[in-house]
Amino acid sequence: MSQADREWFDPAELLAAVGQAVIATQPDGTVVFWNAGAERLYGWTAEEACGLNIGDLTVPVVSAEVAADIMAALRKGASWSGGFPVRRKDGTAFPALVTDSGIYRDGELVGIVGISANLGTALRPLLERSTDAAVAVRADAVITYASPAVGPLFGWDENSIIGSSIVPLVHGEDRDALAEFLTQVTRRPGAHAPLELRLRRGDETWVWVEAGLTNMLDDPVVRGVVCNLHLSVARLARERAEERVAQLQQALDTRVIIEQAKGFLTGRDGVRPDAGFERLRRYAREHGEPLRDVAARLVDGAITLPSEE
Repeated sequence: MSQADREWFDPAELLAAVGQAVIATQPDGTVVFWNAGAERLYGWTAEEACGLNIGDLTVPVVSAEVAADIMAALRKGASWSGGFPVRRKDGTAFPALVTDSGIYRDGELVGIVGISANLGTALRPLLERSTDAAVAVRADAVITYASPAVGPLFGWDENSIIGSSIVPLVHGEDRDALAEFLTQVTRRPGAHAPLELRLRRGDETWVWVEAGLTNMLDDPVVRGVVCNLHLSVARLARERAEERVAQLQQALDTRVIIEQAKGFLTGRDGVRPDAGFERLRRYAREHGEPLRDVAARLVDGAITLPSEE
């Protein structure tokens, strides 16, 4: 390619044509370039963004650990890639996959160019299942991605929980177990046996789930621990069995107290058991009380049913 051909392509035009968001900043974070992809992804125009700090525009919270990792890589002359929550101009959050590279002059870092894309677009084909919800969390338990299935299963807004800790969503009695489990998971890459714990639904109720954790901290896209969450079938079966036993016990207790009340009326008034039952039921209907309560109060002497004339 001749010099004339090379000069025909303006670098700014090339960067503007890139579909992904391309942002260049000074080392202190001041934005000096903001392409059309960044405008589409973040909602700020180039005119609005240039001259402002990148942290004020897109990054509500970046942990000190992540910031230190980025700068450490750049100072070594290496690029950094990973996912963390960012925000749009309208305040909504989403998970971003960011790759930062340094710009150097005479060996000195003079700028940073970052390419970013919506992490959900990259992770959804990998993490979504038909019945499971999936979240990705950093080593510090901050959520960087949540699949749409968290809405139907738990009533969570997938965008609002990005950037927040998963800990408040875990039952207080299960948090120590989760912390210990996360520690074990972060020490060994790959999938781990599921952990059973309780998660808080959007309606403030608790539900038992099985959390299958996979260490993908070294994955350049995920950079976190993937949690596949599904309702605990075993726990649900036990709870339903216990509920059924309780219902049967209640029915048995009700039957016993009614039989005692019928026997009381038979002994006192000499009526047949079926006639005694009709008297109990009539009294319950007339006074708007459950039949069981009427029978119990009769046996305890709290009420007296009038004798049949």
